[in-house]
Amino acid sequence: MLVPAEHGLWLPESYFTLAMNPNPRQTQLLELVQAQGSASIEFLAETFSVTLQTVRRDVQRLAEAGLLSRFHGGVRLPGSTTENIAYRQRQALSMDGKTRIAKAIAASVPHGCSLIMNIGTTMETVARELRQHRGLRVITNNLNVAQILSDNPDCEVIVTGGVVRGVDRGIVGEATVDFIRQFKVDIGLIGISGIEADGTMRDFDYREVKVAKAIIEHSRQVWLAADSTKFNRPAMVELAHLSHIDRLFTDAPPPDSFAQLLEHSGVECSIAQDAPAYEATLTLVR
Repeated sequence: MLVPAEHGLWLPESYFTLAMNPNPRQTQLLELVQAQGSASIEFLAETFSVTLQTVRRDVQRLAEAGLLSRFHGGVRLPGSTTENIAYRQRQALSMDGKTRIAKAIAASVPHGCSLIMNIGTTMETVARELRQHRGLRVITNNLNVAQILSDNPDCEVIVTGGVVRGVDRGIVGEATVDFIRQFKVDIGLIGISGIEADGTMRDFDYREVKVAKAIIEHSRQVWLAADSTKFNRPAMVELAHLSHIDRLFTDAPPPDSFAQLLEHSGVECSIAQDAPAYEATLTLVR
């Protein structure tokens, strides 16, 4: 049951039954995370002008109350394994990291190649960075990606058949899978909702997963775009294992356990980091 709190915030009843008296900073911290969906520890410390240790202590108390979930280097709203965050929230979530990832991917995609790009806000960010590429042929089940890349006169965009989801303009269904099976492209670019500790990649919609599996099967190389919030994030439907991926693009060093897993699976990990003039640089982890 949700009950009203300060600043117009609605909180679970457990927040008050766990003998927790939040201070104003903790309430504001929770409000910020609820608005953004997630935040890094460093960002929270800078925002509230406190030490990293203080933020970690606040986050720990909020997590113990069941109000937040912690991940490596940050915090997010408690996750569901059956339902993804709303599309509009995902558009704003980890935007800086997604932009750096997109720039890194665009810098690695050669001119004159063929791509398949799937559903997701990260793919849409990548599409914006590919608008200056020449000679691309892009197959996509994402109408937003198709619209963005249609601004590039030197890019041929092929849209799959299938059923359009109104919420995010993604295309899914058996017709989508059958359409993709006609092709063999140079690079399959996919996003993901979560990567579990054993290296299993998971998503929320089984129809979307079937399309992503077809992309993996019909790509000579598979590149995964996943910001740091995706590590240890649960979801219901299994897509594939990290060993099926050739290259991972992310915005921060993965947790140690994932770094070992990536090395064992032979995945090249490219970490898109901040650089002068807002250009992304790559750190390769093998």
